[in-house]
Amino acid sequence: MTEVWQTKLGAVRTVIFDLDGTLLDSAPDLHAAANRLLADMGRKPLSLDTVAGFVGNGVGTLVRLCLEATGGVCDFDEAVELFHEHYAWAPADLTLVYDGVPELLKHLSGHGFSLGVCTNKPHGFAVTILTKLGLLPFFAEVTGGDSIGRLKPDPAMLLHCMAQLGSDRYSTLYVGDSEVDNETALRAEVPLALFANGYRKTPLADFSTILIFEHHSELMQLSASQRVATL
Repeated sequence: MTEVWQTKLGAVRTVIFDLDGTLLDSAPDLHAAANRLLADMGRKPLSLDTVAGFVGNGVGTLVRLCLEATGGVCDFDEAVELFHEHYAWAPADLTLVYDGVPELLKHLSGHGFSLGVCTNKPHGFAVTILTKLGLLPFFAEVTGGDSIGRLKPDPAMLLHCMAQLGSDRYSTLYVGDSEVDNETALRAEVPLALFANGYRKTPLADFSTILIFEHHSELMQLSASQRVATL
């Protein structure tokens, strides 16, 4: 644990996580649902890497980008509805929890941290997936893309999640993986820890973070920073 961590995170009592690309590798299920939608519309399938590159800005953006990549946008509202139906059929069959996540959540909970999720994924899908993967009991709040009528990078989503957990920008760490998460944290004036192996599209040097980590076990040092800060 560096002195920078000890100084900036000594007061952290709440940790809020993005979902897709941060806690979960959910792209395979999103990819499968997107290709079932495209098949319904008589369009060619997209690769996993292509669809993964569309993740992060909500279902509407994902569907729009899939349509743009396969011939153009038409019947957009119907396409979004169909995507929801396909995704609801199998939202977590192929989704994987990143290595070290369950251990990290157990560790943070055991050390008295309040935990939340702030994701552009619709709330119902987020809760269903977290439940199926056994992670929901760790979280006192799940703020989804339809929870307040705004999407990240609008900071209102993160601020809402913080309010539900009784925290503020001085006691909160946000954990994400993408450009959207970086901008959200900057606009909310909350420190960001960036998971380097998620769905980002730009170089790590472009991110404004206090920590870039490659394995979730690195965040288990949070309790150590707090003990040092209180000595």
